Formats: sequence, structure tokens, C-alpha cells
Amino acid sequence: MKNIVLIGMPASGKSTIGVVLAKTLGVGFVDTDLIIQQREKRLLQDIINTDGLEKFLDCERDAIISQKYENCVISTGGSAVFRADAMQYLKNDGVIVFIDVGIDTLKKRLSNIKTRGIAASAGQSVESIYNERIALYKKYADITLTVENENVEQSVEKLINLIKQ
Repeated sequence: MKNIVLIGMPASGKSTIGVVLAKTLGVGFVDTDLIIQQREKRLLQDIINTDGLEKFLDCERDAIISQKYENCVISTGGSAVFRADAMQYLKNDGVIVFIDVGIDTLKKRLSNIKTRGIAASAGQSVESIYNERIALYKKYADITLTVENENVEQSVEKLINLIKQ
């Protein structure tokens, strides 16, 4: 089985859907944000605040390509799409799934935008982050899973059906 790589905005449900999907399929689960934090021994927000956005994006890329992924679901950080080499690495052995969530839902979920470790320039809104990234999500996606009113189990079932097609 190819790896299943989840991309999308912060708070789109990549990690939540990813864990349930991995359990349902009986495969491993990897969260690349956690790999970054373990490698750097700091929180994502600390890396962004201390080292800056570009350095964070490089750390994210390095963390992604430092791993060998096999038979697993991979939840990426929302900004992984900013490094083409990281995305190509993931795409080589994986199917890329864009978890697409509407902007209104994202705004509700992202009340902690300043502390969550979101790779964004100072003062960027949820809308501007979304607008900056949406073309990249669509570019890399093999499959788009639109999630709005479904619960996690419904989203996972929908995704499994899309993957089988």
C-alpha cells in the first residue's frame, strides 16, 4: 500500500482524521509537526518566533525528508507545501490527500492562531493564509476530501471510498 499523505490548512483535521484512518486501515501514523518538535526540542511557535518563518519552513522540510515512511498515514504541517522537495519526497511513495475545509469553519477552529505554531507572517489572517496556500494544496493533491459537516468517522469512510476509486 502507498502511504497516505494528508495536506491542508491548520485545523482542517489532518491529525484527527489521520489517526482514525490509520487505525481503520491497520497502518502506522506519523505527524510531521511532532517530528519537527522532537528534532528541534522546541515547540513550533518557538521555532517561528526565534528563527523566523523561512528557517521554520526549512526545518519542516528537513524533518519530512529525514524519515523513511512505509505503510502509513502521514499528517503534514499546513505549510509543508511551501517546500517542493519535501512534497516530491512524500509523493514518491504516497497518495496526497488535500483535506479541504471552508474558511468559516477554519476561522472558528483557529482561535489560537498566534500560539498554535502556524507558519505565517506577522499579522496574517486565517483568510490570507488560506488564500496564500490554496493553489499549492490543489497543485499537489491527488485526491481532495471536502470536509464540512461530517464527523471524523464519516470523513474517514468518505476518504477510504475516494482512495479505492
